[in-house]
Amino acid sequence: MIRVLTDRWTVVVPLLAALALALTWGRSLSGVAVIVVAAALIGAVLAAVYHAEVVAHRVGEPFGSLVLAVAVTVIEVALIVTLMISGGDKAASLARDTVFAAVMITCNGIVGLALLVGAVRRRVAVFNAEGTGAALATVATLATLSLVLPTFTTSTPGPEFSAAQLAFAAVASLALYGLFVMVQTVRHPDDFLPVEGDGVVTDDDAHDARPTAKAALLALLLLFVALVCVVGLAKVVSPSIESAVVSAGLPQSAVGVVIAMLVLLPETLAAVNAARRDRVQISLNLALGSAMASIGLTIPVIAVATIWLDGPLELGLGATQMVLLGLTVIVGTLTVVPGRATLLQGGVHLALFSAFVFLAASP
Repeated sequence: MIRVLTDRWTVVVPLLAALALALTWGRSLSGVAVIVVAAALIGAVLAAVYHAEVVAHRVGEPFGSLVLAVAVTVIEVALIVTLMISGGDKAASLARDTVFAAVMITCNGIVGLALLVGAVRRRVAVFNAEGTGAALATVATLATLSLVLPTFTTSTPGPEFSAAQLAFAAVASLALYGLFVMVQTVRHPDDFLPVEGDGVVTDDDAHDARPTAKAALLALLLLFVALVCVVGLAKVVSPSIESAVVSAGLPQSAVGVVIAMLVLLPETLAAVNAARRDRVQISLNLALGSAMASIGLTIPVIAVATIWLDGPLELGLGATQMVLLGLTVIVGTLTVVPGRATLLQGGVHLALFSAFVFLAASP
């Protein structure tokens, strides 16, 4: 009975969040309404994490982390396209800013937190260097092809791709992401499973009773509802966030960072929970998988959307952003190669994340 009562909130909260989204979508919010929406947003995040763990337990790893990463990204891409359609020329850099923020948040913020939590629990956080290294290499390649090259190409002025270049980047991104998913789930799934201190692959969840197919299907449905609410409610409160940012004298780019943090909250909490259970590899799967999906799915969709979207599409990063991205790749490589990390590595990644947030607020 207690189990039923404690789990019932995971069903009620997404439905209440969906109701809040339906009632507030497209409307300006008062102070009280903002608080209510924020509470619904937090509840939806917690419910999404719960249902993601149920689904992950049913399908097993690495499929579980893949489900959450792809689900969040698909909804996020839909939101980006919607905002680009309604934003006109003001949304020229929206896709770039959102994708770059997602990469920085996942590769530094989530990775740093996971390593920190894992190292605090066991002094040394251990993970599979082969799988994590492959994921990091894919993220670095996708980010360079889609976000760095547009700054240096000469076919069109400004940090933009020509139509042919954008098509190539879209096809390459989708193909590379698809190849990684095949390797992760079919060819070499053991490279993405948690490991013990001696490097032996382990999957403790395999010994636990798995949820029934019916329970997993319900969890998947509620996960989708919760994630839609997370992204939708983040959009609803974005005008309030924007007003607060303007009042504080911060640049417009800070709004995108805040919204990206809200959208990625489910993955952040899921990654921290995994690290607390000594499953740092799952945390890294979530973080790097989300970064990869953010680029590998966003760029192809945006490329197709440009068929009917008017106005420029700025994808190229600025000098400061490229420095942060390059440093992230270098530090990430040094972190991944040993297959183990201490508090120091977690702190370094969090320092990079802090630098990203600070420079977004004070460029």
